[in-house]
Formats: sequence, structure tokens, C-alpha cells
Amino acid sequence: MQDKAIALHDIDLSLGRGAARVHILKGISLDIPKGEAVGLVGPSGSGKSTLLMTMAGLERPDSGKVVIDGTDLSGLDEDALARFRGRRIGIVFQSFHLVPTMTALENVALPLELAGEDEAFERAEAELQAVGLGSRLHHYPAQLSGGEQQRVAIARAIVPNPAILVADEPTGNLDENTGGSIIDLLFALKRDRGATLVLVTHDLNLARLCDRMVRLRSGQLEAGAASAMA
Repeated sequence: MQDKAIALHDIDLSLGRGAARVHILKGISLDIPKGEAVGLVGPSGSGKSTLLMTMAGLERPDSGKVVIDGTDLSGLDEDALARFRGRRIGIVFQSFHLVPTMTALENVALPLELAGEDEAFERAEAELQAVGLGSRLHHYPAQLSGGEQQRVAIARAIVPNPAILVADEPTGNLDENTGGSIIDLLFALKRDRGATLVLVTHDLNLARLCDRMVRLRSGQLEAGAASAMA
């Protein structure tokens, strides 16, 4: 039996306060083996992104247990959780989230510097070379195309060599051709590094590239949601 990269046990999570509080995730249990690629799909508002952020330790559930790479996140305080996330989980967002006053190299080196890692800039340069941006090291985000900015964001996510890579609509702000190249890059990195990949997408064709597709509706896993792909 494969080891589990992600294990969710009866997760419930609500967001907002008072009358505006909304029950987002409802009793979700899901196991993802190490090295698997999972496509997380469902209608808008179904809870896909919230579930992804819960897996990444960016949202804490109201009840239930999140175990990532053998570590129960509920046992970590905020500082310890941030350190764990920085080492073990790479996160790619739709909107890049680059620091505009930093070059591509500085953006990618940032998580290593914050963690006190050695050779942060050497490792950052190597990752930018790996995603095809060796000639753009000293360019600022505003000087880069959308596809190039997303490649910088991916390099930043993978520079700590995380066991788990999560991506929330990583092609949502890109044209079809550029988005295709970003997906090819994510799957190549997953394959070459043996990482677990969880991908939120509205694109069923993209989800079908994964080993398995998990469907959400109204904050719950649909019956047969965790089907293996042919």
C-alpha cells in the first residue's frame, strides 16, 4: 500500500461571521497517495479552492483532521505550520502573487531566505533555469509576460523541493497556448521529482491528465468522486 501524502478525515469548515457565516466544507474525507496527481473539479462555489487551501495549511478546519506527509497539522501552532508549509508544500495561485519590487531571482530566493537556507540565490537561479527563464533572472514582474510570471511563481513553489505541489487554477489568467505550456511544466516537475500534485481546475480535459479526478459539489465529495482515470 502506498504511503499517504495527504489524509483528510471528516473535514468541516465554515467561513465568515454571524449571519454571513457559510458552511463551505462538509464532512470531507480523502486520501491521496504519495506521487499521485489529482484533479479537483466541481462547479463554482463548490469548495474546491477552500479544500486546496485546507490541504496546504492556509485554512484551518473547524473540525476533522488534516495529515500532510505524516504530520497532523492540528498539532502545529501558526509559526510551526508556516515553517512546515515552507518546507513541504509548494503553492501556485492563479494570480501569481509575486512581489512587484523584487526581480524574478529575488522572488524565487525569498522562501529560502526566510527559512535561513544556504545558497538561496544559487538554488533560485537553478530553478529559474529549469522553468526556462535563465535569461530573465533580473527582470521585475511588470517586465514579464503572464506566462513568464507564472513560471516564476512555479519556480518559487518548487525551490524548497516540496513533497506536495498544489495549484489553484494555475492557467486561469493565461491564454490557451501559454496555459498548455504551464501545465506541461507542472506535470514534468511532478514526474521528475516524484512530488504529489493537486490541481484545482474548471477544465475537465486538464483534470483528465491527472491520475484521478475528485469531484466536489456543495462542499461535499460526489458519489464516485474519487474515480481513477482511464
